[in-house]
Amino acid sequence: MKTYELLTIFKPNLDAEEVDKLIAKINDTIVEFGGNIDSIDKIGRKKLAYDVQNFRDGFFATLVLSLPAEKVAELKRQLRLSDNILRTMFMETAAKASV
Repeated sequence: MKTYELLTIFKPNLDAEEVDKLIAKINDTIVEFGGNIDSIDKIGRKKLAYDVQNFRDGFFATLVLSLPAEKVAELKRQLRLSDNILRTMFMETAAKASV
C-alpha cells in the first residue's frame, strides 16, 4: 500500500458536527477499500484565493492515509460525488531521502 495525503475543502455553511460526520464517512470508505487513516488534521475555516462554487471560504481538513493503488480512482470518484465537498487534492507522499 502507498501513502497518500488528501486535502479536502468542505462547504462553509456546514457546522462542525456535519464536517466530523463527513470525515468519518470518508474514513469508513477508505477502510472499506482496504486502507487506513494515519492522521487527520482539521485545519479549520480559511478564506479561499478565489470563489469556488460561489463560496469565498471553506473548512479545510488534511488526511494522511494508506490505500491500495488500484482503489485510488474509486476513492476520487466517491469524493467527487459528495455535494458538501468543494475541492479535493489527492497526492502521493514520497519517502524522505536519507543523506
